[in-house]
Amino acid sequence: QVQLAESGGDSVQAGGFVRLSCVYSGISHRYCIGWFRQAPGKDREGVTAIWTSGGGAYYADSVKGRFTISQNQAKQTVYLDMNNLKSEDAGEYYCAAVYTSNLPYGGTCPRGRNEYGYWGQGTQVTVSS
Repeated sequence: QVQLAESGGDSVQAGGFVRLSCVYSGISHRYCIGWFRQAPGKDREGVTAIWTSGGGAYYADSVKGRFTISQNQAKQTVYLDMNNLKSEDAGEYYCAAVYTSNLPYGGTCPRGRNEYGYWGQGTQVTVSS
């Protein structure tokens, strides 16, 4: 049974830093874990994703150079380090998992939210200017 649980959401000022964690279980190495976010009144959007074994990461243009995704397979955890936060980064952040049977091993993780079948409950990030 696949389970994911996010933590680390916080309320920070613009320019600040937050680290989110996604602890997973029931997932093998052939999965991608993605981070998505949703602001009030907006669609859920993909931020970044990585293979549980590392590699294959992508970043949304809006977060390139500011956010970093990493993984610790031994701890079954994927991290999202968010630097230089902006007001537009605020929202509920979700981690999600997808089995990558159709991808060559290490290929870029999927970006679309509809491709991810397993979701955590979310963690809130607030950014004040």
